[in-house]
Amino acid sequence: MTQTASSPTTPSDAPRPRYKWTLLRAGRFLLDGGGMFGVIPRVVWTRFAEPDDRNRIELSHNCILLESEAPDPETGRPRRYLIEAGTGDKLDAKMSDIFGLDGRTVETAVTEAGVDVGEISATIVSHLHFDHAGGLTRRCREGEEPDWVATKPGAASGDEPRVKLTFPNAELIVQRREWVDARNNDAVMTKTYYRDHILPFEDKSLALPDGRPRLRLVDSQRPFPLNRKPGRDELPKGPVTGRMTEVLPGVSVFLVPGHTWGQQAVLFEDTAGRTVVFTPDVLPTAWHTGAAFSLAYDVEPYTSMVTKHWFLTEAAERGWLLVLDHEPGNPCRRVTRNEKGWFDLEEDEAGASAT
Repeated sequence: MTQTASSPTTPSDAPRPRYKWTLLRAGRFLLDGGGMFGVIPRVVWTRFAEPDDRNRIELSHNCILLESEAPDPETGRPRRYLIEAGTGDKLDAKMSDIFGLDGRTVETAVTEAGVDVGEISATIVSHLHFDHAGGLTRRCREGEEPDWVATKPGAASGDEPRVKLTFPNAELIVQRREWVDARNNDAVMTKTYYRDHILPFEDKSLALPDGRPRLRLVDSQRPFPLNRKPGRDELPKGPVTGRMTEVLPGVSVFLVPGHTWGQQAVLFEDTAGRTVVFTPDVLPTAWHTGAAFSLAYDVEPYTSMVTKHWFLTEAAERGWLLVLDHEPGNPCRRVTRNEKGWFDLEEDEAGASAT
């Protein structure tokens, strides 16, 4: 049971709603350095990313809390949305150790920002890998009844089959292509699309309190036609604004394929008048600015390289403020062209407050 948003938004002269936003740090995340840099040799990437004794580099689960500038006329309070959800707390001790999790989750960060999880009315995830969507559900706590129970082998991401919805009043917004691939477990990795952060959202018994489906699938326009390989330096024919889908007032998403086929970026305007784009794994850290710096986990590294080119071109021309999803340092970056015909990322110290 799902809702569908299928038509790209047509830009108008009407002012877009603006948002106050808070950068949420939803915990440490350690990944193999070779996996994070794909074809880039270790002798190159260790110049700027120092691995530990298990060859892991430190990353962050970065998320964004949005709060509308204008209050909701029905409640008198700001509308509150969440972009990205991190890994969460469901992995068992062995997997938590492998990924260096520190126990901090997106729920922790939202609560520390002074917001009750019940106030979040929508969550948008870039894609459904566990490190981006696992935090949508959580372990049951003592005395709690589960919202959903994994009944088949391998359906749970850890050693606890019972889960609760982390944000009980929130719908989930994701690209339809991503949802289909997640349901089919179509990924380079065998364990990244866990059922316990996917299946609860299509369970009809877990509809939102007002009766709406909990899952909303989006069909944004592709940057290039399906089944046609673009040239290495080719740009899409039209501007990215023509491929955006407005999913919430003033909040739009657009496809950035390569890491997954249905990966999306999220765009909004903040109260300072800046266009902010939450950037998924096409550019997970500032170290990944180079054209060939793609992840070994990408389903199509060539597509990631092509996507990165047009994405950075749009960011530079439109003055976007990027928020990088796994950057362990300052994730708020501006894009400028350099004399080599490529792009540089510059830290923006006037980004959001960090929680």
